Amino acid sequence: MTAPLFLVPVGSLDADDEGGPRALRLDGPEGRHAADVQRLGVGEEILVADGQGRAASCTVTAADRAALQLRVDSLWTVEESQPRLVLVQALAKGERDLMAVEAATELDVDEVVPWQADRSIVRWRAERAQKAHRKWQQTVLAATKQSRRVRVPVVADLVTRGELVRRVAESALTVVLHEEAEEPLAQVSLPEQGEVLVVVGPEGGIAAQELTALTAAGAQPVRLGRTVLRSSSAGPAALAVLNARSRWR
Repeated sequence: MTAPLFLVPVGSLDADDEGGPRALRLDGPEGRHAADVQRLGVGEEILVADGQGRAASCTVTAADRAALQLRVDSLWTVEESQPRLVLVQALAKGERDLMAVEAATELDVDEVVPWQADRSIVRWRAERAQKAHRKWQQTVLAATKQSRRVRVPVVADLVTRGELVRRVAESALTVVLHEEAEEPLAQVSLPEQGEVLVVVGPEGGIAAQELTALTAAGAQPVRLGRTVLRSSSAGPAALAVLNARSRWR
Protein backbone atom coordinates (compact mmCIF):
# COMPACT_ATOMS: atom_id res chain seq x y z
CA MET A 1 0.00 0.00 0.00
CA THR A 2 1.23 3.51 -0.80
CA ALA A 3 2.63 5.41 2.17
CA PRO A 4 0.24 8.03 3.62
CA LEU A 5 0.73 11.65 2.60
CA PHE A 6 0.85 14.62 4.97
CA LEU A 7 1.07 18.30 4.12
CA VAL A 8 3.71 20.61 5.55
CA PRO A 9 4.09 24.41 5.30
CA VAL A 10 5.55 25.85 2.11
CA GLY A 11 9.31 26.20 2.53
CA SER A 12 9.70 23.18 4.80
CA LEU A 13 11.20 21.14 1.98
CA ASP A 14 13.17 23.87 0.25
CA ALA A 15 16.65 22.87 -0.86
CA ASP A 16 19.65 24.20 1.03
CA ASP A 17 23.31 24.22 0.02
CA GLU A 18 23.46 20.45 0.47
CA GLY A 19 20.27 19.67 -1.45
CA GLY A 20 17.53 19.88 1.19
CA PRO A 21 16.65 19.00 4.79
CA ARG A 22 17.84 15.67 6.16
CA ALA A 23 15.40 15.64 9.07
CA LEU A 24 11.94 17.05 9.59
CA ARG A 25 9.48 17.38 12.45
CA LEU A 26 5.84 16.78 11.52
CA ASP A 27 3.74 18.58 14.12
CA GLY A 28 0.58 20.65 14.29
CA PRO A 29 -2.72 19.11 13.13
CA GLU A 30 -0.97 16.89 10.58
CA GLY A 31 1.51 15.61 13.15
CA ARG A 32 -1.20 14.92 15.73
CA HIS A 33 -3.26 13.04 13.17
CA ALA A 34 -0.26 10.96 12.09
CA ALA A 35 0.90 10.16 15.60
CA ASP A 36 -2.32 9.96 17.62
CA VAL A 37 -4.98 8.93 15.09
CA GLN A 38 -3.06 6.84 12.57
CA ARG A 39 -0.64 5.62 15.26
CA LEU A 40 2.37 5.76 12.98
CA GLY A 41 5.54 4.61 14.69
CA VAL A 42 9.29 4.30 14.37
CA GLY A 43 10.43 2.69 11.14
CA GLU A 44 7.29 3.43 9.14
CA GLU A 45 7.48 5.29 5.84
CA ILE A 46 5.40 8.35 4.99
CA LEU A 47 5.22 10.98 2.28
CA VAL A 48 5.18 14.72 2.96
CA ALA A 49 4.50 17.53 0.52
CA ASP A 50 4.22 21.31 0.63
CA GLY A 51 1.21 21.40 -1.70
CA GLN A 52 3.11 23.32 -4.36
CA GLY A 53 5.09 20.49 -5.94
CA ARG A 54 7.89 19.81 -3.45
CA ALA A 55 7.71 16.36 -1.84
CA ALA A 56 9.76 13.94 0.25
CA SER A 57 9.81 10.30 1.20
CA CYS A 58 10.54 9.95 4.92
CA THR A 59 11.03 7.38 7.64
CA VAL A 60 9.74 7.91 11.19
CA THR A 61 12.63 8.01 13.66
CA ALA A 62 10.70 9.07 16.79
CA ALA A 63 7.06 9.61 17.75
CA ASP A 64 4.98 11.03 20.55
CA ARG A 65 1.26 11.84 20.76
CA ALA A 66 1.63 15.21 19.06
CA ALA A 67 4.33 14.82 16.42
CA LEU A 68 6.65 12.63 14.40
CA GLN A 69 10.37 13.08 13.91
CA LEU A 70 11.33 12.14 10.36
CA ARG A 71 14.43 11.22 8.43
CA VAL A 72 14.23 12.59 4.89
CA ASP A 73 15.20 9.77 2.53
CA SER A 74 14.56 11.47 -0.82
CA LEU A 75 13.28 14.77 -2.19
CA TRP A 76 11.73 15.66 -5.52
CA THR A 77 9.70 18.32 -7.28
CA VAL A 78 6.60 17.82 -9.45
CA GLU A 79 6.10 20.66 -11.91
CA GLU A 80 2.61 21.80 -12.84
CA SER A 81 1.33 19.91 -15.89
CA GLN A 82 0.48 21.54 -19.19
CA PRO A 83 -2.08 22.26 -20.36
CA ARG A 84 -3.55 23.35 -17.05
CA LEU A 85 -6.92 21.70 -16.33
CA VAL A 86 -9.59 23.84 -14.64
CA LEU A 87 -13.04 22.63 -13.60
CA VAL A 88 -15.68 25.35 -13.53
CA GLN A 89 -18.35 23.72 -11.40
CA ALA A 90 -21.80 25.26 -11.01
CA LEU A 91 -23.15 25.28 -7.47
CA ALA A 92 -25.51 22.33 -7.00
CA LYS A 93 -27.83 21.09 -4.28
CA GLY A 94 -27.24 18.01 -2.17
CA GLU A 95 -23.50 18.72 -2.13
CA ARG A 96 -23.22 17.33 -5.64
CA ASP A 97 -20.82 20.16 -6.38
CA LEU A 98 -18.58 18.97 -3.55
CA MET A 99 -18.74 15.42 -4.89
CA ALA A 100 -17.54 16.74 -8.24
CA VAL A 101 -14.73 18.73 -6.62
CA GLU A 102 -13.55 15.72 -4.62
CA ALA A 103 -13.44 13.44 -7.66
CA ALA A 104 -11.84 16.14 -9.80
CA THR A 105 -9.04 16.50 -7.26
CA GLU A 106 -8.41 12.77 -7.41
CA LEU A 107 -8.33 13.10 -11.21
CA ASP A 108 -5.48 15.62 -11.17
CA VAL A 109 -7.40 18.87 -11.78
CA ASP A 110 -5.25 21.97 -11.27
CA GLU A 111 -7.98 24.38 -10.19
CA VAL A 112 -11.67 24.32 -9.31
CA VAL A 113 -13.88 27.36 -9.82
CA PRO A 114 -17.26 27.65 -8.08
CA TRP A 115 -19.82 29.16 -10.46
CA GLN A 116 -23.07 30.86 -9.49
CA ALA A 117 -25.03 29.75 -12.55
CA ASP A 118 -28.46 31.13 -13.41
CA ARG A 119 -30.17 27.84 -12.58
CA SER A 120 -28.16 27.06 -9.44
CA ILE A 121 -30.59 26.45 -6.60
CA VAL A 122 -27.80 26.84 -4.06
CA ARG A 123 -26.73 30.44 -3.44
CA TRP A 124 -23.57 31.65 -1.75
CA ARG A 125 -24.28 34.87 0.11
CA ALA A 126 -22.45 36.76 2.90
CA GLU A 127 -21.31 34.42 5.70
CA ARG A 128 -22.62 31.37 3.85
CA ALA A 129 -20.26 32.13 0.98
CA GLN A 130 -17.19 32.14 3.22
CA LYS A 131 -18.25 28.95 4.98
CA ALA A 132 -19.05 27.19 1.70
CA HIS A 133 -15.74 28.26 0.14
CA ARG A 134 -13.84 26.86 3.15
CA LYS A 135 -15.73 23.59 2.73
CA TRP A 136 -14.56 23.37 -0.89
CA GLN A 137 -10.98 24.00 0.30
CA GLN A 138 -11.26 21.33 2.99
CA THR A 139 -12.66 18.86 0.46
CA VAL A 140 -9.76 19.55 -1.90
CA LEU A 141 -7.18 19.12 0.88
CA ALA A 142 -8.65 15.80 2.01
CA ALA A 143 -8.83 14.48 -1.57
CA THR A 144 -5.27 15.67 -2.23
CA LYS A 145 -3.95 13.58 0.64
CA GLN A 146 -6.14 10.59 -0.17
CA SER A 147 -4.90 10.53 -3.78
CA ARG A 148 -1.24 11.15 -2.78
CA ARG A 149 -0.97 14.37 -4.79
CA VAL A 150 1.93 16.69 -4.03
CA ARG A 151 0.27 19.75 -5.59
CA VAL A 152 -2.95 21.04 -3.98
CA PRO A 153 -5.46 22.35 -6.55
CA VAL A 154 -6.39 26.02 -6.34
CA VAL A 155 -9.91 26.79 -5.12
CA ALA A 156 -10.83 30.03 -6.88
CA ASP A 157 -13.31 32.62 -5.69
CA LEU A 158 -16.95 32.30 -6.73
CA VAL A 159 -17.57 33.63 -10.24
CA THR A 160 -20.68 35.06 -11.86
CA ARG A 161 -21.55 34.78 -15.55
CA GLY A 162 -19.68 37.94 -16.48
CA GLU A 163 -16.54 36.91 -14.60
CA LEU A 164 -16.65 33.47 -16.17
CA VAL A 165 -17.05 34.93 -19.66
CA ARG A 166 -13.92 37.01 -19.16
CA ARG A 167 -11.95 33.97 -18.08
CA VAL A 168 -13.22 31.96 -21.04
CA ALA A 169 -11.95 34.67 -23.40
CA GLU A 170 -8.48 34.40 -21.84
CA SER A 171 -8.28 30.57 -21.87
CA ALA A 172 -6.47 28.43 -24.42
CA LEU A 173 -9.59 26.26 -24.66
CA THR A 174 -12.97 26.16 -22.94
CA VAL A 175 -15.39 23.28 -23.35
CA VAL A 176 -18.96 23.48 -22.07
CA LEU A 177 -20.56 20.12 -21.35
CA HIS A 178 -23.99 20.18 -22.95
CA GLU A 179 -26.31 17.29 -23.74
CA GLU A 180 -27.40 18.81 -27.07
CA ALA A 181 -23.88 19.43 -28.37
CA GLU A 182 -22.85 17.52 -31.48
CA GLU A 183 -19.05 17.48 -31.12
CA PRO A 184 -17.69 14.81 -28.75
CA LEU A 185 -15.11 15.91 -26.21
CA ALA A 186 -12.85 13.06 -27.31
CA GLN A 187 -12.37 14.73 -30.70
CA VAL A 188 -11.64 18.30 -29.59
CA SER A 189 -8.10 19.50 -30.36
CA LEU A 190 -6.17 20.15 -27.16
CA PRO A 191 -3.59 22.93 -26.75
CA GLU A 192 -0.15 22.05 -25.45
CA GLN A 193 0.02 25.07 -23.12
CA GLY A 194 -2.35 27.36 -21.27
CA GLU A 195 -5.62 26.74 -19.48
CA VAL A 196 -8.29 24.27 -20.51
CA LEU A 197 -11.58 25.12 -18.81
CA VAL A 198 -14.27 22.47 -18.38
CA VAL A 199 -17.61 24.15 -17.63
CA VAL A 200 -20.33 22.11 -15.91
CA GLY A 201 -23.83 23.43 -15.28
CA PRO A 202 -26.16 22.84 -12.30
CA GLU A 203 -29.01 20.32 -11.97
CA GLY A 204 -31.26 22.24 -14.35
CA GLY A 205 -28.55 22.62 -16.96
CA ILE A 206 -26.92 25.71 -18.44
CA ALA A 207 -29.39 28.43 -19.40
CA ALA A 208 -29.63 29.44 -23.07
CA GLN A 209 -28.40 32.96 -22.30
CA GLU A 210 -25.36 31.55 -20.49
CA LEU A 211 -24.51 29.21 -23.33
CA THR A 212 -24.80 32.06 -25.82
CA ALA A 213 -22.49 34.28 -23.75
CA LEU A 214 -19.93 31.53 -23.25
CA THR A 215 -19.80 30.51 -26.90
CA ALA A 216 -19.53 34.16 -27.95
CA ALA A 217 -16.41 34.35 -25.77
CA GLY A 218 -14.92 31.33 -27.53
CA ALA A 219 -16.23 28.29 -25.62
CA GLN A 220 -17.05 25.06 -27.46
CA PRO A 221 -20.17 23.06 -26.47
CA VAL A 222 -19.29 19.35 -26.32
CA ARG A 223 -20.90 16.09 -25.33
CA LEU A 224 -19.44 13.15 -23.46
CA GLY A 225 -21.52 10.27 -24.73
CA ARG A 226 -25.05 8.99 -25.18
CA THR A 227 -26.15 9.36 -21.55
CA VAL A 228 -26.93 12.46 -19.50
CA LEU A 229 -24.66 12.72 -16.45
CA ARG A 230 -25.38 14.44 -13.16
CA SER A 231 -23.60 17.64 -12.18
CA SER A 232 -21.53 15.59 -9.74
CA SER A 233 -20.18 13.17 -12.35
CA ALA A 234 -20.00 15.16 -15.60
CA GLY A 235 -16.87 17.15 -14.71
CA PRO A 236 -14.85 14.19 -13.43
CA ALA A 237 -15.85 12.17 -16.50
CA ALA A 238 -14.63 14.98 -18.77
CA LEU A 239 -11.35 15.24 -16.85
CA ALA A 240 -10.81 11.50 -17.29
CA VAL A 241 -11.24 11.91 -21.05
CA LEU A 242 -8.77 14.81 -21.13
CA ASN A 243 -6.25 12.96 -18.95
CA ALA A 244 -6.44 9.89 -21.18
CA ARG A 245 -5.51 12.10 -24.12
CA SER A 246 -2.69 13.97 -22.39
CA ARG A 247 -1.38 13.03 -18.92
CA TRP A 248 -2.11 9.30 -18.77
CA ARG A 249 -0.21 8.32 -21.90
